[in-house]
Amino acid sequence: MRAIVTGGAGFIGSHVVDALIARGDEVTVLDNLSTGRRENVNDGARLVEADLAAAAEAFADARPEVCFHLAAQADVRVSVERPDFDAEVNLLGTIHVLEAARGHGAQVIFASSGGAIYGECDGPADEDAPLRPLAPYGASKLAAEEYLETYNRLYEIGHVALRYGNVYGPRQDPHGEAGVVAIFLGRLAHAQPLRIFGDGRQARDYVYVGDIVEATLAAQGHAGVYNVGTGTETSVLDLAEACQRVAGISVETEHAPARPGELQRSVVDPGRAQRELGFRAKTSLEDGLAATWEFVREAEGEDAVGAN
Repeated sequence: MRAIVTGGAGFIGSHVVDALIARGDEVTVLDNLSTGRRENVNDGARLVEADLAAAAEAFADARPEVCFHLAAQADVRVSVERPDFDAEVNLLGTIHVLEAARGHGAQVIFASSGGAIYGECDGPADEDAPLRPLAPYGASKLAAEEYLETYNRLYEIGHVALRYGNVYGPRQDPHGEAGVVAIFLGRLAHAQPLRIFGDGRQARDYVYVGDIVEATLAAQGHAGVYNVGTGTETSVLDLAEACQRVAGISVETEHAPARPGELQRSVVDPGRAQRELGFRAKTSLEDGLAATWEFVREAEGEDAVGAN
């Protein structure tokens, strides 16, 4: 098939591109490289370096049958400080994609966020749980989902929103505002203490990027909203122990004050994706951390602990 992947130079998007190339698709990547990396882009894909506002031109050239829309402003703190910028990328950018896709009859598979949209969870949240975003990032993702649903009703299209859990894996940047797995393993690569905010009992649904890719491709041809996760919660304390165990390195843990507004529990119920997409996360946390640790060590090169 002919496919466009927005954000295809980024962490998750580049893995989706690899999978599409592997199955023989003709792939165009639309990415402005503000956070993505050119070296992440599969040699078999064509890279269009541009913002989402250029979606119409990119679609006209690629004539895609499907668009995997993974480009986003994903920093919660930036969304709080610059909600207008967050909405410009996550909401207006999605509208650009939807309009471009409509002109070519292409399905859009949109990367949303379970944690950001559901807010505080009493247990694994299914797709019908209350939607209570605590930051503009979650609000912009939810608004983009509503646009997908509106386009589905208005134009009788079958777009999909995938509410990912906490995704981790190779190519996630361990520096700056990144996922906690990447941060912990990045610090372990230099034998640095692990910093835990609050008491460390905050729980998340950690899902390996390879499983995310499988679910994302499985969503093609379906319509609606699906959670993508494991349904299992892991505390930050337990995650810190697992990361040290996989790396074979023991370091001190430092506790810092809890961050205002941080969720205590965020876990999704993947039952609908299991029933309708045939998707079930297969990668154990231990195996996923081991694969991520190998990537981090290689990425850190000679500076990593134990490097030759």
